[in-house]
Amino acid sequence: MRSPDLGFESGADLGVIRCLEHGYPTPLARWHCHNEYELHLITATSGTAFVGDWVGEFSAGHLVLCGPGLPHNWISMDCPAGGVACRDRVVLFPHDLVAAPSQTMPELDEARRLLDLASYGIEFFGLADVMSQGWLRIKASRGLERLALLYELLAQLSRCEDYRLLNRSRYAPDERSEHFQRIATSITHEPGQALSAEDYANECRMDLRQFLRLFKKHVGQGFHSYVNQARLAAACRLLATTGLYVQSVCYAVGFNNLSNFNRRFLEAKGVTPSDYRKQHR
Repeated sequence: MRSPDLGFESGADLGVIRCLEHGYPTPLARWHCHNEYELHLITATSGTAFVGDWVGEFSAGHLVLCGPGLPHNWISMDCPAGGVACRDRVVLFPHDLVAAPSQTMPELDEARRLLDLASYGIEFFGLADVMSQGWLRIKASRGLERLALLYELLAQLSRCEDYRLLNRSRYAPDERSEHFQRIATSITHEPGQALSAEDYANECRMDLRQFLRLFKKHVGQGFHSYVNQARLAAACRLLATTGLYVQSVCYAVGFNNLSNFNRRFLEAKGVTPSDYRKQHR
């Protein structure tokens, strides 16, 4: 179960269809994958999207359906210093919600074919308003009504002719992919405890060059860039939510030099850590 503190719905009465809404920056905005289908709408900002091996630009209205196990991430490049309250609206649902009943219900053939393509990642054009309204209706519903509204939304997507497949091939994660995902997740959650690339390479029983190459392949971003981004994101959260001194924030997220921390923060955010805290508040 995912934490409601990050924008996920809570409560056991909601069933397996979950709605998510979150701003940016957030711990959820990272290279990751999961076992559910994810219908993902960007509502604000623009930047670079990563879906499987596809890299491209996005802006408000970007709508993508990702299949289970397909890694993805959206990085906003024009986010204001104080962040945005709502950047993403997402509906998550499991494979068996359509796959199992479609074996005996031909009415679900359209939806099943749509979900088969989702392993590539599907970008839809011209359906941002449909998704936005669908998300609001699903969010406000419960029980059988929620299921019916999701099926209605999938029916509208399956009839869309203006779309493209993003990943070059059907994505099938392997054991190495899962291992590097675990490393990336641990860095995201505790960047101050992140090991050096050399230490991770030794842990994986690889030479350094092989580790760096495979990390980029399976995580979608270079190791040092990923660690730096995770540390800056953690610094933003601490600056916005705690009263820690800037120097304490610097060391807490894994930087060992205050000047380097200030320089990297200014390059990434356009403001100093102190000014970021003032603007956020």
